[in-house]
Amino acid sequence: MAVVAALVVLIVGDFGSTFFYHVPQHLWFTLHLRTHHDRRRPYFDHAVLSTDPWVLLDGFLGALPYILAAALLWHVSWPGAIAGLLLGQLHVWWRHTTEIGWRTPPRLAAVLRAAQIVLPEDHDGHHRNPHTEFGDIFRFYDAPARALLALLAPTRRRQRKTVKRLQSI
Repeated sequence: MAVVAALVVLIVGDFGSTFFYHVPQHLWFTLHLRTHHDRRRPYFDHAVLSTDPWVLLDGFLGALPYILAAALLWHVSWPGAIAGLLLGQLHVWWRHTTEIGWRTPPRLAAVLRAAQIVLPEDHDGHHRNPHTEFGDIFRFYDAPARALLALLAPTRRRQRKTVKRLQSI
């Protein structure tokens, strides 16, 4: 049961983080964009070592769905719930390692890509282009997240202002 609980924490937590935090941040808010996609700061330091309260808040809000999933699964398997949280945190640190020179070995990359796991190289792509490579841990959330972004794009503040400006001409 521990393995199942850990997997559920990771899958459900990643779903919640992607669709209830990450996508809304990219659409309507600025905290995540200012902290996670600020090109003036090295993102390894910022994602792994930072003590900046805004960066910590962004990290906590992104982790909240994992924490909630672990809390719900606590009675099923508390070791699995903790293992899911630990694996999720290790993945956060690992996916920010390209900036310090990490490259996933080709054989490991092939296995992890087949398992739909986000590699550090994938996440580096998200840092460089915030409109691609969604999903904290699992790549299978990328396409639905981008579809949701496209569907909700007209609700962006900047987009609404542009439409109003064009209508007034």
